[in-house]
Amino acid sequence: MLVAAGTVLVLAALLPLLSLVTELSATGRAALAVLRGPRPWELFLRSTGLSALVTAGALVVGVPLGVLIARSDLPGRRMLWLLHLFPLFLPPFVLALGWFHLFGRTGLLGTEATARTLFGGAGVFWVLWLAFTPVCTSLVSLSLLGLDASLEEAARLVGTPARVASRILAPAASPAIALSAIVVFALTISELAVPMFLRVDVFPAAVFARLGGIDYAPGEAFALALPLVPLSLLLLFFERRFVGPRSFAVAGLRGMSRDPLPLGPWRPVATLAAWSLGLVSLAPLLVLLVRATRGGGLQELPRWVGRAPWTSLLSGAVAATVIATLGLVLGHAAARRSRGATALDALSMLAFVTPAPILGVGLIAVWNRSWTQAVYASLTILVVGYVARYTVVGVRAVSSVVLQSPLHFEESAAVAGARFSRRLARVVLPLNLRGVIGGWLLAFVFCLRDLETAVLFYPAGREPLTVRLFTLEANGPPSVVAALAVAQVTLTGAVLALGVLALRRSAR
Repeated sequence: MLVAAGTVLVLAALLPLLSLVTELSATGRAALAVLRGPRPWELFLRSTGLSALVTAGALVVGVPLGVLIARSDLPGRRMLWLLHLFPLFLPPFVLALGWFHLFGRTGLLGTEATARTLFGGAGVFWVLWLAFTPVCTSLVSLSLLGLDASLEEAARLVGTPARVASRILAPAASPAIALSAIVVFALTISELAVPMFLRVDVFPAAVFARLGGIDYAPGEAFALALPLVPLSLLLLFFERRFVGPRSFAVAGLRGMSRDPLPLGPWRPVATLAAWSLGLVSLAPLLVLLVRATRGGGLQELPRWVGRAPWTSLLSGAVAATVIATLGLVLGHAAARRSRGATALDALSMLAFVTPAPILGVGLIAVWNRSWTQAVYASLTILVVGYVARYTVVGVRAVSSVVLQSPLHFEESAAVAGARFSRRLARVVLPLNLRGVIGGWLLAFVFCLRDLETAVLFYPAGREPLTVRLFTLEANGPPSVVAALAVAQVTLTGAVLALGVLALRRSAR
């Protein structure tokens, strides 16, 4: 079963990466000439610098906010966490659209000065920082919720709350901090829609222009993807060095039931700052709803939305089911240190941290052939792309709960003569059902929010809702575009609500 799951992952994720070598050898030196000019390297440095700035900003705010949510007496910290986390599950382009309707020239609070600020590097940083800071906040919070309470209690006997936070909690969350930095950097450098919408040239846009624009040149797109390969390997090296296959063993929010660290006189200031950030994150979503309502976009929505929501739901659900199945096998193997599991875990992480243009052009190279049109010209290609990029979500979700389940149950079943498939279905799955459902839900939401991968190879006439929104932004009525964004928010919220209900039922 491990070999079968590994084969699926290799076909979905590794084969597209290896195909770049074949494609470049076929196109020859003519395609590589695109890298000789200064423009590609200027865009590459700009994208790398932007990703570094967004990552630094997310760490500066996300780490202390994660500590406050997990271990302080901050009022309403559970609700704050939910409000702060929700924008992460949306395409950043939706947030950018909301800020445009607020601070653009025709926005509710727009002036020439606010429009100039928004349409530039500062605006891109602001949108992506708000979108990706919850990654750092949530990973740090989850790490601290799984921390051994005795370490904290011993420190509280002899130290102040500030000293406990700086000397115990922050070092204990160092793997989560490292992982969040890697994830934020990878998501930022893959981002395509926000910089394009806010008129900032970035490296992924150069690749996209040669695959979906008037400068169609697939050979040059393959060549432009080359500088991103060493960057992907570097991100994988950092992940293996500072995080590795270790996961955060958190079975729920039990850590919030401990005595929280008192903030003392800093409580009003921390409360104001934390809740202001949470409410600011939701401001563009409310503006989109107002814009869609006032302009009649909600009434026109059925005529413009087409089959896009059903495409998103169907492809996302199928991909999430495949990912959850792979996650059950590979996540269990990674937690139990089975032979070959570490390499497959590394491959799934490599596919996730690899910038989307590399994975996208690799998938095109593998599947855009006459004898594979049954895959490339149907929704199957979307499923393949989602599985390639987001399998690590299912693997890590399952491995984190398997680490908490007693090994002797599996050993007892093995002694009784149960084969591995039977042990997996009758012992591992029931014991870790909550982790499997959680992995399926996270994978489904990531597939729903995906734009930068799917926009490169979605089948004609079967675009997901994110792509429909992105392509209509330039020429569609503003109120209808805002309504499409509201539809994306509503769809994501409904999926999350149903997923939370399923998680609660599984916990019983």
